[in-house]
Amino acid sequence: MSSYPGLSRLAEDSEVRQSGPTWSAEKEKILFGPFDYLFEHPGKDIRSQLITAFNAWLKVPEESLKVITKVVGMLHTASLLVDDVEDSSLLRRGIPVAHNIFGTAQTINSANYVYFCALGELRKLKSHVAIDIYTDELLNLHRGQGMDLFWRDTLTCPTEADYLEMVGNKTGGLFRLAVKLMQAESKCKKDCVPLVNLIGLIFQIRDDYLNLNSTTYTKNKGLCEDLTEGKFSFPIIHSIRSDPQNLQLLNILKQRSTEEEVKRYAVSYMERTGSFKYCRKVLEELVEKAGNLVEEMDEGKGEGAGVSAILDLMKAN
Repeated sequence: MSSYPGLSRLAEDSEVRQSGPTWSAEKEKILFGPFDYLFEHPGKDIRSQLITAFNAWLKVPEESLKVITKVVGMLHTASLLVDDVEDSSLLRRGIPVAHNIFGTAQTINSANYVYFCALGELRKLKSHVAIDIYTDELLNLHRGQGMDLFWRDTLTCPTEADYLEMVGNKTGGLFRLAVKLMQAESKCKKDCVPLVNLIGLIFQIRDDYLNLNSTTYTKNKGLCEDLTEGKFSFPIIHSIRSDPQNLQLLNILKQRSTEEEVKRYAVSYMERTGSFKYCRKVLEELVEKAGNLVEEMDEGKGEGAGVSAILDLMKAN
């Protein structure tokens, strides 16, 4: 059976899928192989924590909340399978990436299959706009990923504004999907989208920062993986644009180097351009802005404590 509750029983769930009499749980398990492999090694599960925190405001019915949490978890894990293929990653959560175990073709098929299984789960919700929300945010996710890949593959350094727009689409998409689905199932009319958009930016910029600075990140994904991938992350963009005449960092990205000394030199170069300091400053400002928004939305009721606690964890320290 699948390690994700209920997924390997999808063959028996007529509400989710009608594939004919020959489909079996054994075949289902084969398709879910790459998905289950990654799901068995969970990450920090920040999305489930956010759902729980925002539910203090939205008070979504329990059954609906279970469906939303499940759908977001499915999409997140499936999207990581695809990300790792597109980024030629070696490690995810400290283990070999799924496509190096199951092969690229099976991994992509598994991820795509889960996208549609998640869509089927949404039929269990009462809201008639759930499918529209899902479609909109999956489009946003692919738009963001598409631009990220384009910049990397054409060695095009985006502006900070373009990068933040991409993050809003890519990273913010799943956060927004969760909150929009919750709002659609809630009687509360509080609009949480502006806050969740901010949290998406904070999450990604912090992730970019830690990728180049954290020993824990190095253990789980490798040393300065963004440099090896040739990725234009937030501190890298700042560093390149701080001195456009110096092409050293741009050339390092072009090389997709796995050499530790080269990557450590790139990090020292970014230190000299003040890019990590700038990153910490932006994070501090965004966290403060989000905190003020939490207080404003909470109206003194104390229901925003969970969101505030998550924001505290996202500070660059």
